Amino acid sequence: MALPSAIADLPTRLMAPTVRRLPNGLTVIAEQMPLEVVNLSLWLRVGSAVESDAINGMAHFLEHMIFKGTQRLQCGEFERRIEERGAYTNAATSQDYTQYYITTAPQDFVALAPLQIQVVMAPRLSDDDFERERPVILEEIRRADDNPRRRTYARTMELAFDRLPYRRPVLGPTAVIEGLTAQQMREFHDTWYQPQSMTVVAVGNLPVETLIATVAEGFDQAMAERNPASASTTDLIERFKPLLPGDLEPPFATVRRFAHTDPALTQARLVMAWRVPGMAQLEDTYGLDILASILGRGLTSRLVRDLREDRKLVTSISCSNMTLAHQGVFMVSAQLPTEHLETVEQAIAQHIDTVMAQPVNQAELRRVQTQVANRFVFANESPSDRAGLYGYYHTLTGDIVDGVNYPAYIQQLGVEDVLQAAQRYLSGEAYGVVALQPAVV
Repeated sequence: MALPSAIADLPTRLMAPTVRRLPNGLTVIAEQMPLEVVNLSLWLRVGSAVESDAINGMAHFLEHMIFKGTQRLQCGEFERRIEERGAYTNAATSQDYTQYYITTAPQDFVALAPLQIQVVMAPRLSDDDFERERPVILEEIRRADDNPRRRTYARTMELAFDRLPYRRPVLGPTAVIEGLTAQQMREFHDTWYQPQSMTVVAVGNLPVETLIATVAEGFDQAMAERNPASASTTDLIERFKPLLPGDLEPPFATVRRFAHTDPALTQARLVMAWRVPGMAQLEDTYGLDILASILGRGLTSRLVRDLREDRKLVTSISCSNMTLAHQGVFMVSAQLPTEHLETVEQAIAQHIDTVMAQPVNQAELRRVQTQVANRFVFANESPSDRAGLYGYYHTLTGDIVDGVNYPAYIQQLGVEDVLQAAQRYLSGEAYGVVALQPAVV
């Protein structure tokens, strides 16, 4: 399959971004859209995967601390200035990246964008603020532990990965968070929050050159105000080394099972998982994306139609192909009465065997390809949507073409491509399975 690989291949009828590398190493992506709003997103290839076990949760903790002010902005001042102009800001941390963003009116962008850059690049990170925020992080961990959906996900990731840091929680464990220090955080920030390892995206109704110039000036100002942490103890931070193909975890050789009683549940949860390629092998993920839609996305998908609509064995069921930077997980997730666990697991395995044995039909493939094309258009109508697409793909693959041309890649696949993806990565006889059951009354 020949894949588009150059900016010239972008669907310029819909998108026309400018990608520019600044002298300080920062990548800026800018695009003017005729909507009276501007989104600025700062992306870093920094998530829980770069942490050592000793500082697991640091990236997320730092995300919170970014908003505690700088030497020039007191705690709460940034949010006050944002709110008084009707703008808003937020952030997110995952296994593979951290993102900070602000959405403003075009006339406010030049004033507010430098503030967002300043809090991210030159935060105060004081000992007092650190200690005040620690209980907030610990409470967030407790809430996550009390959430059945998040508990199920955590156990699935622990089962899916033996060695890769994806098996650890993004929030970190309580014991680690209780032992972290503000100095460790300052060293972590100084190590990872550098322009050359960042992608900044600005999309909205301002000229491209205005967007880029505002970002560039904001970074120059922030870096001039930055106080680097002491280099004497930076060896406390163990960088996550880039993976080599041999470091990826092999497919399951048998059925690996995790069963657990969860008193908070009223119905059982079943998750079946297969180890599959990640963003580092992006071309190998497209067939699996199609299979996930055919099996478990929408009322006409095979698993939904069979197990929920026809046989009524499950309350809900879905399928997803989670593509992380280095490796992914193909998952089927169901909520169901406990007495149906064995039957549903066998039925899902049979469906997997079927997609491995015979090609999907053309009607199913066309349905998914149409859905992908339409969802892509609908999901990229706003500046924040567009900034998210560009930032995510450039951060994880180094090329926005991979994201913008995603519908084209899906459209080029045939039934034999999908069959080969199933045969190469899935199995009805070897997978991981998590079964969580309510307590017996």
